[in-house]
Amino acid sequence: MKVLVIGRGGREHAIIKKIARDNKATQIFCAPGNDGMSEATLVPIEETNVSELAQFATDNQINLTIVGPEVALMAGVVNEFNQLGLPIFGPTKEAALIEGSKAFAKYMMNKYNIPTATYGEFTEMEEAIAYLKNQSMPIVIKADGLAAGKGVVICQTLEEAESTVKEMILDRKFDDASSKIVIEEFLEGEEFSLMAFVSNKIYQAMPIARDYKRAYDGDLGLNTGGMGNHSPHPLITDADYEEAIHKVIEPMTKAMIAEGIPFTGILYAGLMKTTDGIKVIEFNARFGDPETEVLLPRLETDLTDIMLSLLDDKEVECIWNDKATVGVVLAAKGYPSTYVKGTPIKGLENLIDVDICHMGTKLIDNQISLNGGRVLFVVGCGDTLEQARQKVYQEIEKIDCKDLFYRKDIARKIINS
Repeated sequence: MKVLVIGRGGREHAIIKKIARDNKATQIFCAPGNDGMSEATLVPIEETNVSELAQFATDNQINLTIVGPEVALMAGVVNEFNQLGLPIFGPTKEAALIEGSKAFAKYMMNKYNIPTATYGEFTEMEEAIAYLKNQSMPIVIKADGLAAGKGVVICQTLEEAESTVKEMILDRKFDDASSKIVIEEFLEGEEFSLMAFVSNKIYQAMPIARDYKRAYDGDLGLNTGGMGNHSPHPLITDADYEEAIHKVIEPMTKAMIAEGIPFTGILYAGLMKTTDGIKVIEFNARFGDPETEVLLPRLETDLTDIMLSLLDDKEVECIWNDKATVGVVLAAKGYPSTYVKGTPIKGLENLIDVDICHMGTKLIDNQISLNGGRVLFVVGCGDTLEQARQKVYQEIEKIDCKDLFYRKDIARKIINS
């Protein structure tokens, strides 16, 4: 069996590692991939070059293509593959709008009674600022379109909120992604991520994971694409899990069918456990990054078996082990703003019994070096979160690179609570 993974980061590397462990694929390709993905053959095609990806899949008789990033989905890669009869796991461009437009996601939640924060959507700065003046702080301002996980700002004061609106709408901080914005109430509670394998009405929810978005310890600094993650999440009960499935995942899969855009792929719900119950922060249309890196090591069932069964509209059983995983992002100094590139990373060969997923690395002069904002994701596994946490931090200390930084508090508060 030949598998093609589309993407270049840690999420895609985790998918590749899982497929390699399953030992079902004779060849694994990744387009475009990165130099740290030793388990795959790299294909120099950009994620959004839909026609070239389809041509490669045709020429190489690829049995299954797995889409990693949202940009490929919004470029219509699934639509193209479907048209050519090529097996691909992911939602169409129309269904991926659940992530591609915050306003569309809000419209869907509103229409189908899926619990979420109250909100307003705006394209004019004056209207947005007038709305803000009647809201309580803090408040959340989101770019409507894709902004690589950075288009969300939590504003503590009205002045900060007004400034953020100006940056997004007037200064186009995120280009066309912020030509429209969504302003929503700030939800308080315990945050968690819930993903599900979906095909039309069929869904299989994955275990809970917990993401850490802010750049620095203590949840300080700017929002990022995620600085660490762990699974399970002890503060989310079985009852919370069931509530999230039945009030969020199930109704959204039915809603997509009702709207004529059935969803096949990974449906991701970013959720908050509030005093009023579970509420949706956001939807994504693909594997979360870095949730994928901590969840796939817990999946005992072959990943390709799950996806191919769902593409045939067959029910699947997913078996997960009861291990705990803790993962930590090592990012380039300056991230999530302008960051350092090119610095060599030493000592990776000394890490024992952890998963190292390459997020943004490149071979320069035969040395793995910095080539992205988030560079590496190291995952420790144990019988408990504490064991997994100790393992990952112990091994990270062996990495030698002056231009990498990481949060030292991933899972600490959860374990001590």
